[in-house]
Amino acid sequence: MASRIMLTLLLMGMLTLECHVQLVEAADAWPMFHHDSSRSGYSTSTAPNTNNTIWNSQTGGGVFSSPAVVDDRIFVASWDGKVYCLNATTGIHIWNYTTGNWVWSSPAVAYGLVYMGARDNNFYAFNATTGTKVWNYTTGGWVDSSPAIADGKVYVGSDDSKVYCLDALTGAHLWNYTTGGGVYSSPAVAYGRVYIGSSFYDSKVYCLDALTGAHLWNYTTGGGLHTPTVVEGRVYVGSRDHKVYAINATTGEHIWNYTTGGMIESCPAVADGLVFVSSQDRKVYSLNATIGTKVWNYTTGGGVCSSPAVAHGRVYVGSNDYNIYCLNAETGLYVWSYTTGSNVTSSPAVADGKVYVGSLDNKVYAFGPSSPPVGGIYIPVNKLGLLAPYIALASTIIVATAATAIYVKRKKKRQ
Repeated sequence: MASRIMLTLLLMGMLTLECHVQLVEAADAWPMFHHDSSRSGYSTSTAPNTNNTIWNSQTGGGVFSSPAVVDDRIFVASWDGKVYCLNATTGIHIWNYTTGNWVWSSPAVAYGLVYMGARDNNFYAFNATTGTKVWNYTTGGWVDSSPAIADGKVYVGSDDSKVYCLDALTGAHLWNYTTGGGVYSSPAVAYGRVYIGSSFYDSKVYCLDALTGAHLWNYTTGGGLHTPTVVEGRVYVGSRDHKVYAINATTGEHIWNYTTGGMIESCPAVADGLVFVSSQDRKVYSLNATIGTKVWNYTTGGGVCSSPAVAHGRVYVGSNDYNIYCLNAETGLYVWSYTTGSNVTSSPAVADGKVYVGSLDNKVYAFGPSSPPVGGIYIPVNKLGLLAPYIALASTIIVATAATAIYVKRKKKRQ
């Protein structure tokens, strides 16, 4: 009987440790537009294979903004001029802050702060816990650009034709660079450089030194540019000239381009050697990242300006046909869709096994499993960083206690 108890304890310790490892590996936040400062659009999180809706949460205006997901909280903005903080598990409102105008910018979260621009010409930083405004910086135009955070600095564009670099903690101005047109594109930051597109008056993608703002190179396309993605030494960017471009991130030299049937007003996602991009021709494309050849395309029922998100072998993207789609990343085959009440221009965020996205029907939606895995206890995986030491310690104590008990029992038998 005692041996069985000891064996059970050992197994419990091993299972606890295994559970801890598996959950920690699954944890993945989505802290800014298109996941990270290089705008890869790729998450290592698991992701839902059905359209099971966990919750939807009402705002006071259309949700063009894309959610950020950190510490079991959703941060998203609305055309009602507010930024909202929601509980990621339940969708319950935690706080909101009202700016002076519509908000198209997607929030970014870092250093305990939430960063976001608004059409009142201001760029804001809020306390992520309370929603209290910490600082704001006034530009000369609308701030529709979504910020990138890197190395203690915030990078963002403005309709005043400038790219700004601000101190992330204080909002102090560090530098700005003037382009030839309004900057609605969001910056990508990689390799110590800032990559950003400019409007149709300029039609250029710029590469700037991240520390000084010095101009390094620019490349001219045939139309206004959306947000670039920088992966493995290449810049991938869509243009209103219907093309997606691959450019050398160091030199600015053209590598390839692919022509779609409509304007590209989305940010490409890059994963597993493929570039995923949407177009106003109603299609989502998968292209070979090296040579630019088409791998597949999928046709939705409306123009697509939502930027694709990739996770767990699936592509998630919204469409102006009111739907959010899930497609097989390798084949482009339909997996599931869900119909909202209006256009889905918001770009999905994937975190902790769930998909979050906004709609112009004024709502934010969450998709994923309703219950924990069989035999599991639900703990938001992004909280395990706090619990990990205690779980590991408990596992060690259980195993050590069991081993000691077995040793004592055998010693008594010998006596």
